[in-house]
Amino acid sequence: MFFPVSNIEIPLWLPPVAAFIISFFTSMGGISGAIFLLPFQVSVLGITAPNVSATNFAFNIFAIPGGVYRYFKEGRICLPILWVILAGTIPGLFIGTYMRQTVFLEQNTFKLFCGFVLLLVALRMVSELLRYELQKKSEVSIKKLNHQIPLHSKINILEFNWLTIRLEFEGKTYKISSIKLFFICCIVGVVGGAYGIGGGAIISPFLVSLFGLPIYIVAGVSLIGTFITSIFGVTLYSYMSMSADWLLGFLFGIGGFLGIYLGALCQRFVPQNPIKILLVIILLFLGIRYILLYFLR
Repeated sequence: MFFPVSNIEIPLWLPPVAAFIISFFTSMGGISGAIFLLPFQVSVLGITAPNVSATNFAFNIFAIPGGVYRYFKEGRICLPILWVILAGTIPGLFIGTYMRQTVFLEQNTFKLFCGFVLLLVALRMVSELLRYELQKKSEVSIKKLNHQIPLHSKINILEFNWLTIRLEFEGKTYKISSIKLFFICCIVGVVGGAYGIGGGAIISPFLVSLFGLPIYIVAGVSLIGTFITSIFGVTLYSYMSMSADWLLGFLFGIGGFLGIYLGALCQRFVPQNPIKILLVIILLFLGIRYILLYFLR
């Protein structure tokens, strides 16, 4: 089938199948899969059109609602964290979209920057995994780190203001600096807006490694934050005459919708550490790839 907007001809089944495989695994870590789909579009499908970033946003819009529904149904959407994420990410998104047309017009330079950011986050998560390993002093602690989350587990908000978010989950209390999270999300919004991702792939590791939140809390807010920022992103790109390939985005979205929904459904039955390792692998792969492509061009 020929896609005139992206100027490619590919089998009709390829986009949904590829998106399903990617999204099933990445959604368990709070990532929609868009960060993986962009290099898939460029390197595998051979899309060279500049609207590839907008198509990535379109994928998020079609794919994410299924996973978000699962997390809402299970009571694992922490609204205070979501509000702060959106408050920081959306202004950054506007800045990032503008910078993509000015400061980061040369794509390889921006990919180099993005590669270092992703690599830094991945290394921080590696340090967290090593720290958890050192804390395992008994069989009890191992089970505590890797146990399955019961179906009735809910998030209880204890405090929420412009300084602090304090919540309880699985009998443990977590405290987050609202200001620190806001400024991190502003930076993430700039990166996401310029590259064409909602930001979940970057926000999720920060919430896990910097604030010590369980991945079971992080996944839901990362996905819904990515969904809302993707709506803003695709609108901004359309305004700049770089409209998404909606047909291709829809086909990606079909596979992504099923993959994210099933990934969200299965996530609570997978121990935390394997999900964190999955995030590290994704971040390392993309970060090293972008850096090498810059120096080997």
